[in-house]
Amino acid sequence: MDEEKRIEKAAYVLKAVAHPLRIKIIQMLNENKELNVSTIYKNLNAEQSLISHHLINMRDKGILDIRRSGKNIYYFLVDSAISEIIVCIYKSKILA
Repeated sequence: MDEEKRIEKAAYVLKAVAHPLRIKIIQMLNENKELNVSTIYKNLNAEQSLISHHLINMRDKGILDIRRSGKNIYYFLVDSAISEIIVCIYKSKILA
């Protein structure tokens, strides 16, 4: 992949996670490895439909994937690097 395409992909991924609920979901998944929708929306005190929307969007963009177990669907991070990026932003002087 050439440099221009890598930059475009990086911007695409950053836009995909640029929402407080999505950042919280990523943090939860980084800490727990995988979670189902019910656990996520209960922990975030948000509507199930809203959380499902964010999960589907991040899955469509390649940030999350799923594992099925019976009737349950478990979400997990495809690459933990995205949570490392969020930690770097937290620690940066930008937020100071």
